Amino acid sequence: MKGNRFENGEAIMATTTIGIVNQKGGVGKTTTAINLAACLAERKKRVLLVDLDPQANATSGLGLAKQPGASLYPALVGKQPASAFVQSTAFPNLDIIPSELDLSGAEVEMARTDAYLHCVKESLAPIVAGGRYDFILLDCSPTLGMLTMNVLTASNSVILPIQCEYFALEGLAVMSRVIRQLRESGANPAIEIEGIVMTLYDGRTNLAQQVVQEVVTHYGPKVFETLIPRNIRLAEAPSFGKPVIFHDTNCTGSVAYRQLTREFLQRRHPEQADDRPALGAALRRIFDTPQPETPLNVIPHS
Repeated sequence: MKGNRFENGEAIMATTTIGIVNQKGGVGKTTTAINLAACLAERKKRVLLVDLDPQANATSGLGLAKQPGASLYPALVGKQPASAFVQSTAFPNLDIIPSELDLSGAEVEMARTDAYLHCVKESLAPIVAGGRYDFILLDCSPTLGMLTMNVLTASNSVILPIQCEYFALEGLAVMSRVIRQLRESGANPAIEIEGIVMTLYDGRTNLAQQVVQEVVTHYGPKVFETLIPRNIRLAEAPSFGKPVIFHDTNCTGSVAYRQLTREFLQRRHPEQADDRPALGAALRRIFDTPQPETPLNVIPHS
């Protein structure tokens, strides 16, 4: 779902809708949504973050209260336009459609409609067509429920954050299968995996290094070279209602998400790559490090 952004009456780029998705909880999904959005905004990209998780962690993570009636719920059932729920944040270039607990009730009403898989896409279509934003990021709950499936059908591509632990490998295989089925069924024939983000990485453990190796072996260039480390400042930033770059701009979490954002943009526009050092040194070190002889029993991604 793309739309043109206009300047002086001329279309200068398309609005791209990206889902941040994983049906497993605790993998850094909302953390990635908040901080990727903030880092894109820091680089002068206009970003709309849509919180589609009734837990509303992305909402509170950007310093907004969870207010009844503030979510996309009415737009999803055709009662109000989605634009009515867009709110500014304290951070330049970053807007949000917040969430709240009542959003969980939307799934019941959505299931009664004919186009139940396209409620999110249809509600956001005017915003996309308006071209006000460079990126619309969709954060969803850690399930494969109606809202998550709607995010998958509304997105041009998806980013899959996965924790550097064994069970995350199983979840990645499931997500890959679901995305392929949506593409082949025609529900979203153009959907692609934008990239896989390895989160909560702890280089002191062999398991984390093995998981990264296995994911890269199966998914190759789909895996972002930037590894998101375990970091106290990154973990505590949501309690202050701030992305990590506004909480502690020089901590390793801030450095990692800025690097991930740079890599994300370079993948999309290789001709605009700057001349700073190449990314992925940490990833290359993992492959240069001898690993235990016992391999992980990985579920095939196909």
